[in-house]
Amino acid sequence: MNFSSWPLVLVVGVEGNGTNPPDLVEVAALPVREGRPDTGTAGAWLTRPRRPVTPFAARIHGLTNERLEKAPGWEAIANQVHTFLGVSWICAHNAHVDYKVLSAHLPQWQPAGVLDTLRLARATYPDLAKYSLDALIEHAAPDLSEAPAQRHRATFDAYVTAQLLIAMANRYESWDQLVAAAVPPGLPGLPGAPEPEQEPTLW
Repeated sequence: MNFSSWPLVLVVGVEGNGTNPPDLVEVAALPVREGRPDTGTAGAWLTRPRRPVTPFAARIHGLTNERLEKAPGWEAIANQVHTFLGVSWICAHNAHVDYKVLSAHLPQWQPAGVLDTLRLARATYPDLAKYSLDALIEHAAPDLSEAPAQRHRATFDAYVTAQLLIAMANRYESWDQLVAAAVPPGLPGLPGAPEPEQEPTLW
């Protein structure tokens, strides 16, 4: 794969407060440049949700109401997040979820396209029993020595997803082939796609 042919791709991760629909509590956006995650220019934001974090969600990501008490509300950082995302391509694992939640919080935002490492993994590794992020970490064994935070935090999950994207992209000859395998139906980046196959939730 010739990574220099790629447009800017931001691998995103989001964490929510556990309600439905969710309020965001954390957003991460990690650029992939020349086939590597560029942690030096990554963006990461904690935000205090309008509704309290549920005990279930807090157990998953560790972001409690007490931890977020002094974080800015979404309105204070929304423009910053929107500007950072711009019109770049984004990538996420089970990208329907991240795209839906970010779009709900940023109504004017529209990425150039959406890559989904879940969809890509099913095309790249067709014989796996599971395609969760944990299962793919075990299968692909990406280098996580420089991963920030821990599993189920947006920054960590974005880093893992970026490493998995890069590893799988090396099995494709061109950006167009990658797009064909990784863009879910109904999401930006694949012309003429039908409506999404599912109606996912964050939790």
